[in-house]
Amino acid sequence: MERKFVVQGIFIVVAAIFIIRLFLLQVASSDYKEMAQRNATRRMIDYAPRGVIYARDGKPLVTNTTVFDLMIVLKETKIKDTTEFCQKLHMTKDELYKVIKEIRKDKAWSRPTALIKQLSFNDLGRIQDVLVDYKGLYTQTRIIRNYEQHVMASALGYIGEISKKQLDNQSENYYSKGDYLGISGLESFYEEELRGRRGVKYLMVDVKGAEKGSLLDGKYDTIPVPGKDLYTSIDGDLQAYAEKLIAYKKGGIVAIEPSSGEILAFVSAPTYDPNMLAGRKFAKNAFALQKDTLKPLFNRPLMAKYPPGSIFKLAQALIGLQLGVINEHTLFPCNKDMVNCHNHASPLDLRASIQHSCNPYYYQVFRKIINQDKFADKFKDTEVGFEEWYHLVRNFGFGQKLGVDIPNEKAGSIPSNAFYDKIYGHHHWKFSTIYSLGIGQGEIGMVPLQMANFAACLANKGYYIAPHFVKGIGKDHALAEKYKEKHYTGIDSKYFDIVADGMERVVNEGTAAASKINGITICGKTGTAQNPHGEDHSVFIAFAPKENPKIAIAVFVENAGWGGAWAAPIASLMIEQYLTDTVSRGPLEKKILEKHFYEPKPVKRTIEVFAKEHDKSKDVNKDKLN
Repeated sequence: MERKFVVQGIFIVVAAIFIIRLFLLQVASSDYKEMAQRNATRRMIDYAPRGVIYARDGKPLVTNTTVFDLMIVLKETKIKDTTEFCQKLHMTKDELYKVIKEIRKDKAWSRPTALIKQLSFNDLGRIQDVLVDYKGLYTQTRIIRNYEQHVMASALGYIGEISKKQLDNQSENYYSKGDYLGISGLESFYEEELRGRRGVKYLMVDVKGAEKGSLLDGKYDTIPVPGKDLYTSIDGDLQAYAEKLIAYKKGGIVAIEPSSGEILAFVSAPTYDPNMLAGRKFAKNAFALQKDTLKPLFNRPLMAKYPPGSIFKLAQALIGLQLGVINEHTLFPCNKDMVNCHNHASPLDLRASIQHSCNPYYYQVFRKIINQDKFADKFKDTEVGFEEWYHLVRNFGFGQKLGVDIPNEKAGSIPSNAFYDKIYGHHHWKFSTIYSLGIGQGEIGMVPLQMANFAACLANKGYYIAPHFVKGIGKDHALAEKYKEKHYTGIDSKYFDIVADGMERVVNEGTAAASKINGITICGKTGTAQNPHGEDHSVFIAFAPKENPKIAIAVFVENAGWGGAWAAPIASLMIEQYLTDTVSRGPLEKKILEKHFYEPKPVKRTIEVFAKEHDKSKDVNKDKLN
C-alpha cells in the first residue's frame, strides 16, 4: 500500500513540475511567445538615406530616390510554372535562371536574394498583387542616387553594388552582399560620411509571407542614421557652361578660387550624364561607356599626363629670379639656332619674353639655372644646379599628388637626377641632354589639376592651398585641416608681380590677345604642347582679376593646336561668366560652340549601338561610334 502511494506521489510531482514549467513559459514569461513570433517574422534592412551633395549656391547636385528590390527566399518559394511566374513579374526565364544559379553557387537557399533590382513605384505597382500568390517573395526598399543638374560626372562619381573583392577586403565588416557603396569621385572619397548607418526592422508575416505589421511594436528595430550632407564649392552655372564650351572636344578644365583652393568647375571631356550610372540601366550604360573609344570614363583633369608646354616658362622665370641668375631687365636674343621659335621682336626682357612666349629666351634661362659655374666639371655643375631646380619646381606642386578629395589623382612627372642617372649613367649627362625641359617639353608631365593649381599659386604670389571640392561636411560644415594649410613655393612674392605683368601682356597684346575682356584684367599664359601622336595640344592658364584674384583656371584641349586658338578663348569666356554672370562676346562664344574635334554623335546614340550589338553578342562596329 505504501508503495502505491509512493508511485502516485512521484507522478503527481512530475505532473506538477510540467504544469509549473508550462505556466512559466507560456503565461509568466514572454520569451516563448517571442520565439514563436520570430519564426513568423522577416528581418528587413532599413537603409539610411545617403547624404545630399550641394553646389556652391545651395542647390542640390545629388539627391536620393527610393526604389525597391524584389527579394526571393528560394527555399520557401514554390514555382510550378516558370513561364507564368516570369510573365507575372515581367522578367525573362534567363533572368530567373541566372538568379537561381547564383543562389545555388552561394548555397543561399534560405537567404533572401534580389530577384529583380531597383523597381520604381510604377514597376512595383504592376507586380504588387503577384506577391501574395508566392510565398518567399517580398520587397526591400533601396536608396539610389539622382544627379539633379546632369553635370560633373567625373567628379561626383557614382554608387554601385559592392564587389566580391571589396566585400572580402573590407576592414570593418560593415557591408553585406548586395549593398551599394561609392565607386568613384566624391561618392567614393566621402563614402563613410555619405552612407550614414543603416537600421533593421522586424516584421510579422503570415503563412503566405504577407506582412502583418511590426514585431512587438518595433521592440527589436533599430533606426537608421542618415548620411552627412556635403557642401561643395562647385558653381553649378559655371560647371554647366564649361561642359557646354568643351562639348565635342577632348581635354580638361579646372577652375579654382585661389584664396581658398576651392574648385569652382571641373570638366573631363568628353563627359556624360551621371544619371546614366544610376538606376536599372547601370550595367548596360557602364558597358557602353567603357567601350566608347572616346573614353568618357577617363578622368582627364586628374589622370591625363600632358607636357605643359610654354605655361611652364612661368615657373622657369620665377626660379631664375629667385636664384638671381636673371632679373626683370635681363635681355636674350631670339636665337632660333638654339631652339625653334615664331617671329617676334628681339632681344626681349623678361616681361616681353612671357608676352611673346620666346623659346630661346627660356633655353637661356634654364641653362643659367642649371649651370651656375659653381664647379669646373660641367657634369658636376649640372648635377648640383639640377638638384636645386628640381626641389624648387616641386614646391609648385608638380611631380606629386596635390591631395584633392576624389580618388585616382596622378602625380605627373618631374625628372630627377636619379632619373637621368638611370638612363645615361652618373655624370654622363648635362644641360644639352635636358634643355627641352626649359620650355615644358621632354620628360615633364602634368595633369590639368596641377596646371590650375599653378595658376592659383601665381595668383596668390607664392602659395597654394590643396585643391578640394568639399568646403563643409554635415551640420557643422567641418573641413579637413589639410584644406586650410598654405603650401609655399619658396619664391619671394615680389617676383610674382613681374611675372603677372608679363601675363597681363599675353592677354592684352600677346599670344592670347583675341581673348581680352574689356573691364577685366586677365593674367594668362598660352601653351602649345607638342604631341608626337598627332596635332599639338592647346593649353592656357590664367587668373583674374589681376588685383585680388577671384578665379584661377586651366584649359587643356587635345589636338587643337596653339594655346591662343581654343584653350584661351574657352578660359576667357568662363572667366567672364564667373565674374560678371554674363557673356558679352557672342561671336567668340558661337565660334567655340560650333567647333567640333570629333564627330558630334550624342552619347545616347553610342549607348544604343553598344546595347544592340551586345544583346546580339556581336562585335561592335566601331565605325558607327567614331
